[in-house]
Amino acid sequence: MDQAERLRSIVKQKSENETEEQIIDSIVKAVENTENQVKKEEKKKEKKAKVITVTSGKGGVGKSSVSINLAIQLKKRGREVIIFDADFGLANIEVMFGAVPKYNLSDVVFRGKSIREVIVRGPMDIGFVSGGSGINGLGNMTRDQVMFLVEKLEELESMADILIIDTGAGISDSVMEFLLSSQDILLVTTPEPTSITDSYALLKTLNARAEDNAKNLSVKLVANRVADEAEASNLYYKLNGVINRFLDLKLEYLGMVPWDQNMSKSVMQQKPISIAYPSSAGALAVEKIAAELLGQKMEETEEKKGLAAAFAKMFKRRKN
Repeated sequence: MDQAERLRSIVKQKSENETEEQIIDSIVKAVENTENQVKKEEKKKEKKAKVITVTSGKGGVGKSSVSINLAIQLKKRGREVIIFDADFGLANIEVMFGAVPKYNLSDVVFRGKSIREVIVRGPMDIGFVSGGSGINGLGNMTRDQVMFLVEKLEELESMADILIIDTGAGISDSVMEFLLSSQDILLVTTPEPTSITDSYALLKTLNARAEDNAKNLSVKLVANRVADEAEASNLYYKLNGVINRFLDLKLEYLGMVPWDQNMSKSVMQQKPISIAYPSSAGALAVEKIAAELLGQKMEETEEKKGLAAAFAKMFKRRKN
């Protein structure tokens, strides 16, 4: 049965007692269901995930928290998201999600499991791959083993719209490999002098590793735990001033996440702030960053499109 026949069938099935509003609402829902099914089939045929790598120069700056809450905000905007926890042996994603994965990346590297087999579903059905916690072997992987994992990421690209890679902190070979393989790099830093210094050290190393391709690299800064937008801007201008003088890569300002006591509460509850306190300043700030990455406005979500939108607009005009 094609779409036109289905719509005629719906109209015939409607009782004479139903109002025009109810009939049109049924038609809109039927069309939406059809369009959603078509979209799912199209995604199955060809899907290549956008890869966003979240990194930091030092630990303890809120990198993993940004990764998780960014994933949630992107999911709220209709994107399928998978988090790849690349902080090998010191994984935090599972702890923040309050999950206990059966498998982790060590099962992929050392035991022959496929990357699909180790995916765990967290809140809002967000998938994540555990980097393992307290596993020495993962923390001491060779470059070849890291490259093996980078290649395995291709298997995830057909399963999501966006793949978020949460790297370890610092300038290790594994961090560099993931950064150089990424489409978008998000650098999380705080106003603390040590955080700024270590962020520059990471970018300097990345610039050297990229060689002639450094000028094509674009890193986006997320200023975390700042007092306000002014402090975030000041942090960006300080760091960017040094980069412009000595490095070839570019640093863009993406957004800021203010210091929020609800963030600490949510960590203790093992619930991301975007779920535990969705109206908090921290959650709204990450929502704004997600919208910026998608080129949307804050109030935009997945809007009705196609025939469904046409029916909805037609009915709205009739009501007016």
